[in-house]
Amino acid sequence: MAANLTSGPRQSYDPGDGQRILQGVAPDIVLIQEFNYGENSADELRAFVDDTFGSTFSYHRETDAQIANGIVSRFPILEAGEWDDSAIDNRDFAWARIDIPGPIDLWAVSVHFLTAGSSVRQGEARELVAAVQESIPESDYLVIGGDFNTDRRSESCISILSQVAVTSGPYPADRNGDTDTNAGRTKPYDWVLADGDLDPHETAVVIGASRFINGLVADTRVYSPIDELSPALTSDSGADQMQHMGVVRDFLIPTDAAPVETTPGTALAPGSSSPGTRVDDATF
Repeated sequence: MAANLTSGPRQSYDPGDGQRILQGVAPDIVLIQEFNYGENSADELRAFVDDTFGSTFSYHRETDAQIANGIVSRFPILEAGEWDDSAIDNRDFAWARIDIPGPIDLWAVSVHFLTAGSSVRQGEARELVAAVQESIPESDYLVIGGDFNTDRRSESCISILSQVAVTSGPYPADRNGDTDTNAGRTKPYDWVLADGDLDPHETAVVIGASRFINGLVADTRVYSPIDELSPALTSDSGADQMQHMGVVRDFLIPTDAAPVETTPGTALAPGSSSPGTRVDDATF
């Protein structure tokens, strides 16, 4: 899930609106932007992760950033860090290498491009692609997600990112088929992109009795029945200074795991190091 879901005047998760959306979606891995809570002490951030996702989740938050990027994961984070975004001094590109079920690690990169213009975002994308190509083995999985602040899906930064990820549609959509993700639902600000190894394993997002074939844009104002996203409220996506919608995609990947007695399609148990899904696949 890509999540720039802060609200209120401090660009933080303190008001609770974005937190409830995250709790309702219950993602396994979150590429989170503006990762601010309380005074951002280690104890406060740990409490936020525990309350929102669970005490077994790991997280990484970049250091010395006013509106930090981060990654939250049900699965163990093996290593993490940040790559420089030279276009801005209040955040960088946060990354984590995650030990998902199976023999292949997942690299997750949390991105928050600038609103300054498409040419600036083009430069940021070039820096990000260079870092990915230098740091990530081609044999590993890669997901890049977050707030790209793109006005159009045809922006040059997306073309540049296509060097390391699949950028073509179909795209996640809300209950009404709308793929735009800004507050006014007119622009595709937020993305979850997978590389060519991971993208073919995409599967439908299932929440309650609802099924979203190409992924979900989580807008509580149009989601129905809202009880499926409990404790989220219909009003949460329209909260004061909530500028983005969450974007959710699911992947069903081979694990080469030993057989386990389980019901096909059951989600991985929190904190588990072995699959609780079908014998040869795991969903995240």
